[in-house]
Amino acid sequence: MFHTWTWVTWLVAAAVSAFTMRNPFYLALLLGAAWIIYSTLGRTTPIGSSWGSFVKLGVFLFALAIPFNALSIHIGQMVLFRLPESWPIIGGPVTLEAIIAGAVSGLALLTILVVFAAFNAVVDHYQLLRATPSFLFQAGVVISIAITFVPQMVISAREIRQAQRIRGHRFRGLRDLLPLVIPLLANSLERSIQLAETMEARGFGTVVKPPSRRRAVLSQVGLLAALVAVLAGLALLAFYAQGRVWGWLFLGAGAIGLVAFFGFHGRQVQRTRYRRQTWHARDTAVIIASLISLAIVVAVSLTAPETFYYSPYPPSPLLPSFDPRVGAALLLLTTPAIVAPRDAKQ
Repeated sequence: MFHTWTWVTWLVAAAVSAFTMRNPFYLALLLGAAWIIYSTLGRTTPIGSSWGSFVKLGVFLFALAIPFNALSIHIGQMVLFRLPESWPIIGGPVTLEAIIAGAVSGLALLTILVVFAAFNAVVDHYQLLRATPSFLFQAGVVISIAITFVPQMVISAREIRQAQRIRGHRFRGLRDLLPLVIPLLANSLERSIQLAETMEARGFGTVVKPPSRRRAVLSQVGLLAALVAVLAGLALLAFYAQGRVWGWLFLGAGAIGLVAFFGFHGRQVQRTRYRRQTWHARDTAVIIASLISLAIVVAVSLTAPETFYYSPYPPSPLLPSFDPRVGAALLLLTTPAIVAPRDAKQ
């Protein structure tokens, strides 16, 4: 439907907004955009059935953040009630401002989970694995397994639970979870073994021509020198104002060394593709919309960062601020649902 890099660009634009914003108006818009993407494109996918688990986890964190913040932050003018001062941590006044601040933090956590859940429901995980650079094939495997772990576990748990119900088993409490946990653990181990055997049979990550011992040692020494140069450059830029020139020089040299090492390491891995993804005009539209959204969010965060944050504590205003440019930028993230083919929306 959409190219893998299209969804990755969409995720970057949505995740940057979710991680940088603490304004409930913007978070609500971003939450609605992610829900539209899922309801339009991800509801019919097999992994999309795990959406409810992510939402439940987000709602739990949202509900947990409110009392946690209210009982640990005793700041504000609108005091609802007081707990004994002798109680550690939670003792003191419980204010309305602390409850509102906890709700905003919980809404931010819920939005982050929903954004990643929407991406998880619509992206092709196998194509995502193939899209990782050759020098990061180990990390690509780990990321792919991590992304699919929760959806696959939810699907397996649902299948096992249905099978146990057919056999007459009823889940009434924690003691009845043993017939669910043991098959789920065994199924997970079996899937791991099958994945390892399949990857080994297909020669995933095999080196075409192993480098000589001398070249391997030199590449490792070069990697260490590049990392040391990057750390030295960052240290000079952070702690020594007179050494900014040398800091940028060390940082640039280290970055060049890392790129050279990654290029050398990537040439040792051979990849073949049976079928390549096709790029459509709708991919271009989504890429442009996501980049525009990201550019507006970054520009506003650099010029007027206060619009992204809301504090209920005085002397802040009663209602959060709202910039129509940011609102329009967040609505651009619904472009995949607008330009998707009709058969994909059914």
